[in-house]
Amino acid sequence: MRKIITICIFLFTVSLSAQKFDTALDYLEFVSEQQEGITKKMWTYTKAIAHGKSDRNVNNKRKSLLKTLDRSIEKIKKAPGFDGVEFKNQLLKRLQFNKDLLNDEYAKIIDMKAVAEQSYDAMEAYMMAQELADKRMEEIQEEYEVNYYAFANKNKINIVESETDLSKNMSISNEVFSYYKNMYLIYFKVYINEIYLMDALNSNDANAIQQNANALSESAKEGLQVLKSIEHYKNDKSLSIATKKAFEFFIDEAENKVPVLTDFLVLSEDLEKTKATIEKTAERKRTKEQIDGYNAMISKFNKGVKQYNNTNTALNKKRQVVINVLNTTNQKFLSKHIPND
Repeated sequence: MRKIITICIFLFTVSLSAQKFDTALDYLEFVSEQQEGITKKMWTYTKAIAHGKSDRNVNNKRKSLLKTLDRSIEKIKKAPGFDGVEFKNQLLKRLQFNKDLLNDEYAKIIDMKAVAEQSYDAMEAYMMAQELADKRMEEIQEEYEVNYYAFANKNKINIVESETDLSKNMSISNEVFSYYKNMYLIYFKVYINEIYLMDALNSNDANAIQQNANALSESAKEGLQVLKSIEHYKNDKSLSIATKKAFEFFIDEAENKVPVLTDFLVLSEDLEKTKATIEKTAERKRTKEQIDGYNAMISKFNKGVKQYNNTNTALNKKRQVVINVLNTTNQKFLSKHIPND
């Protein structure tokens, strides 16, 4: 985040009247006033992302920022420039770019979030889109500052840079979000395998269940190794610890609990096949061995139902606890490290 620019009076006496600028300093003060309003709204938008509870809240803050941009653009358009319109047009170009960016890339990013939940590649693309949008906004800001200083130098105005609380907060938020996104991608790369596993379980596909359980276990173990190399933000290990617990749950789920579920599904399929075979066989041709074997399978199935339900219930409960802890830890991490003032 760039430093906030303040203007020091140099050789000029301020004489600002509505829609009229007697000096270049008058015009720069007018521009700074518009910039201040936009910067404050941008910080409100950033805080909504860090401390907000819903995408709707974030989107509402984005719309509020857009309204502020619109008002500033209209004020600058209607006001005369100073010593021509070159600097005025450069300023309008920057504000219009920011507006287009928020209307286009950022809006798409919010819409992309639902799609991003479907695959790791989509989630990675979602976060890369955020980074690209942020980078483009920084580039246009740097271009604007070059033009700002050129205008000031041309008119012999001394500009003094000062790092305000707001600029410090924005800089901090960039660091925090960068670390948070990296940690979330590490988690999501594993979690997406659990999503695939749940789909297989819902389909009662024993082969797909086993394949996805193996993939989940392998990716979770790889994730644990990655976590060991992570440099914690300000020595805050909370995200790493919560993510580690999630990975440990996934490994236990895949290696110890899923086999119980798979065995029952296989037994259920075998029972259906045996039942179908017996029903196709005339009663007088059914052997005692067939009947005893079928009854034994029914007895095993009835016991398996209880074990299957207990295992599934315990898994769902534990999964919910692990995910809730991770989500809460994520929110606390952002709230702790991103200022809320």
